[in-house]
Amino acid sequence: MDGDIVIRGGSLIDGSGAPARPADVAVSEGRIVGVGKGLRGDRELDATGQVVAPGFIDIHTHYDAQVFWDPWLTPSSFHGVTSVVAGNCGFSIAPIRPELVSLLARTLQHVEDMSFDTLAVGVPWDEFETFPQYLDAVERRGTSLNYGCYVGHTAVRMYVMGEDSYERAATPEELARMQAVVAESMAAGAMGFASSASPTHNGDGGRPVPSRVADLDELRALLVPVHDAKKGVVALLPGGVIPNRQLFDLQRDVGRPITWTALLTVKGYPYHEKVVAENDAAWDDGVEVWPQVSCRPLVFQMNLAEPFTLNIRTSFSKLMGLDLEQRKTAYRDPAWRAATWEELSVGTGGGGGLPFNWPSVSVAESASHPELVDRGVVEIAEERGCTPLDVILDISLDDDLKARFWSVLANNDPDAIAWLLPRDNVLLGLADSGAHVSQLCDACFATDLLGNWVRDRGVMSLERAVHKLTAEPAGVYGLTDRGSVEVGKAADLCVFDPAVVAPGPLRRVYDFPADGERLTADQPVGMTHVLVNGVPIRIDGEAVPDGLDSRPGKLLRS
Repeated sequence: MDGDIVIRGGSLIDGSGAPARPADVAVSEGRIVGVGKGLRGDRELDATGQVVAPGFIDIHTHYDAQVFWDPWLTPSSFHGVTSVVAGNCGFSIAPIRPELVSLLARTLQHVEDMSFDTLAVGVPWDEFETFPQYLDAVERRGTSLNYGCYVGHTAVRMYVMGEDSYERAATPEELARMQAVVAESMAAGAMGFASSASPTHNGDGGRPVPSRVADLDELRALLVPVHDAKKGVVALLPGGVIPNRQLFDLQRDVGRPITWTALLTVKGYPYHEKVVAENDAAWDDGVEVWPQVSCRPLVFQMNLAEPFTLNIRTSFSKLMGLDLEQRKTAYRDPAWRAATWEELSVGTGGGGGLPFNWPSVSVAESASHPELVDRGVVEIAEERGCTPLDVILDISLDDDLKARFWSVLANNDPDAIAWLLPRDNVLLGLADSGAHVSQLCDACFATDLLGNWVRDRGVMSLERAVHKLTAEPAGVYGLTDRGSVEVGKAADLCVFDPAVVAPGPLRRVYDFPADGERLTADQPVGMTHVLVNGVPIRIDGEAVPDGLDSRPGKLLRS
């Protein structure tokens, strides 16, 4: 026998970008032990007519908390993903002091749509305080996928400064303590350091998250430990004190790859072309900055109990610290409605000075008004003789704020997306897997890319797409053991049918602790087999519970 498991009869796309070729792949003891024709194994998996590829890598997830109650890391594990990176946007859940757990949970509730009750009961907060302890807790419990995590700026600031992290600049002593925390985290294997200056990131009480309170000098200081460690990636969200061009200077200083979230498209506004031209010129000058691009339109299914799409607007951000009854009172108030409509119409009070995009909003779910589902709120407003704001407020109040509305924020220009996806010097990212779980599910980005964009639209070759899902991110993140199909490497593999591969439908489920809800894509099409470190977690298009429950993933330490 050539291996314990042999994947036979497939067309191998090895991740390097090289042309597909017929080849079997043999696996033993978690490693690839053979690549060639005519291999035999104790167990054989049929890949006839299908593509054999390295397992996909999702570099932008928020599985920091979910990893404890859902070690399968669903739905990523259903879509050919075998490695994930969490802690994005600076929102790692460690380090954290016990007395600050509620503050962190409220932050994540507002900024990443994570249920406070789910976080309270689903995370073993008593098992860790420092970031190294967090990694040890994850490793001790085990995961079904390979798991790495950034140490996050907001978490570090909160750990050192407490409640003041939301309010003021750090003192020199506090900054030195934060540097020590980042250094300790890097030594323990953090995948790097993440931060956000994005104006969309408001946390407890509608206040800017702690990383947004920091200035550029603080950010530079916290990158020194990453520079000194000579490893890891820096992940940033520009905005505020971090304009895009500033990233080039930061990368020169830190000497490590920088990736930023996200280079999205806006129909009729081709700013992405200017950004790419500047970025390519910086690469020619030796600067390694990787914008993240996405194949998914940025679409949220929001409700007015936690309206992430609207929370960057002043009228709504002022309500973020209120309970549901207080929110309802505001929503019923004619004066509040009038002021908010004015703000949204002229683009004041946040939102980058732009009016809210009402034509992009439609009714997604409504128990009291099922006849309105899939209809645009502008059309409904015209029929009712009111504003679109009145429409979503009235429907929401009739539904006890449980009605949901589709809202397209960005990445709505298919031609521009097609131009961005295959480019050099950009990474596939912004899946946001594990975040905004009641409002979107983009963890299915890989199957969407392979089906919708590669097969149906032909934006790039299959070999190029697999490279961008595997070897490219593996190279940036230093995952030398993964990302390509080569003898001696870890047996992270997936087999898919390129003729039919697709993300499948979204559905709402209530399977998180404390009856937490989420949208999930748990029925992909054409994703046949998936192996993590040689253990099958998906066979013949179905999840393998025993394989997933064996938690074959490895903790990825930089």
